[in-house]
Amino acid sequence: MSNVVLYTKAYCPFCQRALSLLNSKGVEYTNIDIGVQPELRDEMIAKTGGASTVPQIFINNEHIGGCDDMMAIEAQGKLDAKLNA
Repeated sequence: MSNVVLYTKAYCPFCQRALSLLNSKGVEYTNIDIGVQPELRDEMIAKTGGASTVPQIFINNEHIGGCDDMMAIEAQGKLDAKLNA
């Protein structure tokens, strides 16, 4: 399985949607809640090249983007390959 890391906030509906998709696939992931750990927000922004919205999703250190980006990869049938790399 891949190393999956998400930067999220608990009240974000896009974050919940992204987590729900990963949960439905049985994917293990690290969820960094920047609402609880705001000091990690700058780390997220640096890793994404400036993106400051949540969620921000990484698979094997590759920045996937946000929820819509991950859903687009899923719709293309490419997400499982990334998750199983």
